[in-house]
Amino acid sequence: MIGRVNHIAIAVPDLERSAARYRDLLDARVSEPQSLPEHGVRVVFIDTGNTKVELLEPLGEASPIADFLERHPDGGMHHICYEVGDLAAALRVLIESGARVLGDGQPKRGAHGLPVVFLHPKDFDGTLIELEEIKPEFAPA
Repeated sequence: MIGRVNHIAIAVPDLERSAARYRDLLDARVSEPQSLPEHGVRVVFIDTGNTKVELLEPLGEASPIADFLERHPDGGMHHICYEVGDLAAALRVLIESGARVLGDGQPKRGAHGLPVVFLHPKDFDGTLIELEEIKPEFAPA
């Protein structure tokens, strides 16, 4: 069902400071910040060549990242995103198996403009899982 790791997400209290640290100290390629109001976050992506690291900061007080940063003020790993070829089929199998899909259970557009869902961390050993649908025409070579 799952394909490669698309990205590992790290919640940060200050997106600009964290992005600069990756860019200046690690000589990383860092994308421009983008706001995702539907998810309540601002993000940048760090391209590592074989996957990405996503830095997330809260976008407003209702952001789920704000809650995370209350518990972890210095930030930390937030979720792992795996690619799937058919999100609807994956969701059917997961739901039939008892896995919980967060939110209303319907895919939303993610940072890459593709459908995503999040799976409850209690169903996956304490790890929040994001699934992102990657159609074959969009998959990396």
